[in-house]
Amino acid sequence: MREGPRRFEDHPLRGAVLHEIHARPFLMMEAPRIVLSFAFMTDAAQSAAARGSLAALCARNGLPQPAADARHHVVDLAGGTLRWESHAEFTTYSWDVRGSAGALPADTPFGEAFEPPGPLMVAVRLDLVSDDRPVADILASYDPGSLAVSEVAGGRGVIASDFREDGDGYTRLLVIDRGFEPQEAGPVVQRLLELETYRTLALLGLPEAQRLQPEIRRIETQLVANTARFRSSEGFEANRRLLDDLTALAGELEAGAAESAFRFGASRAYSEITHLRLNAMSERPTPGYSSFTAYLARRMAPAMRTCQTVESRQQDLSRKLARAAALLRARVDVELSQQNRALLDSMNRRARLQLRLQQTVEGLSVAAISYYIVGLIGYLAKGSPMVGFELDPTHVTAFAVIPVALFVWFLVRRIRSRHDDGHGD
Repeated sequence: MREGPRRFEDHPLRGAVLHEIHARPFLMMEAPRIVLSFAFMTDAAQSAAARGSLAALCARNGLPQPAADARHHVVDLAGGTLRWESHAEFTTYSWDVRGSAGALPADTPFGEAFEPPGPLMVAVRLDLVSDDRPVADILASYDPGSLAVSEVAGGRGVIASDFREDGDGYTRLLVIDRGFEPQEAGPVVQRLLELETYRTLALLGLPEAQRLQPEIRRIETQLVANTARFRSSEGFEANRRLLDDLTALAGELEAGAAESAFRFGASRAYSEITHLRLNAMSERPTPGYSSFTAYLARRMAPAMRTCQTVESRQQDLSRKLARAAALLRARVDVELSQQNRALLDSMNRRARLQLRLQQTVEGLSVAAISYYIVGLIGYLAKGSPMVGFELDPTHVTAFAVIPVALFVWFLVRRIRSRHDDGHGD
């Protein structure tokens, strides 16, 4: 008999949730080590194609292949370790190999046969070295104007970068081993690579914000002009045209906000991950140098504030447009109600005229019908000798006028009453 959790039915997602925490373990690293890391922007189709290309590469080299729904995979390749990861909008490859700072190994997984899955966004070379020389001597080849240096792992390591591309197009990162414990170098390297990837992706929101700023400014200017028109506009047509203009502005604004919502949201998320990675490294400033936290705050904070400002302006402008449109719509509704009231008054006047005409026609019809009926009675009186008695047609006709007229009037009133009550056909 099965005992314990094994005898229960698993939730379909239990395995994925349990394995996620072990999906990206830190690699054990020792100096000297070279790490190459790339991030490519990919959509769903490109990400699937990248997984397929990786599976083919593993098959050619007799290595374990990634599962059909895998989002990460690690294999030993070309003398080093290749790690592939698929994210929401980008795909990363990192390859680390034993080697000292200097020329790259001749054989890497990213040679001529490598097919990039999408546009390149991040290219990083990280060197893990063991060097006891002064930091200033080690960093002599870096740009001092952009250099950031910090101590990590309680001073057992130093990280440095000028965040500039070298001659091969890589952003250079340096990790100096000053006595790392065996399990310390790997986390520092991985967090530093993720830091560079996410801080680059976070800045993607800045070009979008810069693109939207002139458009937002134009809409703000037009809103001010339309508000001035709102104070002086009179008449239904003028207000309706103004409402159309405000609605068009609101549509343009919402279209831009919808286009940028994902980008700004992603930038916020990437910026938060960047700060989390910085905090996880517990860096300490190195005397004479800017720390990574201070350097990135000085460079990234203005860009993030620009994105936040543009997004706030969009939201604020949307509320202003909504209020202006609501006020104008209320004015249009009032004017439309007044027009409807005038139209109803006109219809009432026409109805009264029609009633009077109907009453006039009704009186004429009573007289006409009575005239014909009295005439028929007169003819009957003239033919009375044919049935054995003789009536004076003049007297009969005279006496028949009033009863016939009353009868016809009553009959017409009865018919009209039935129609008014909805009983007529």
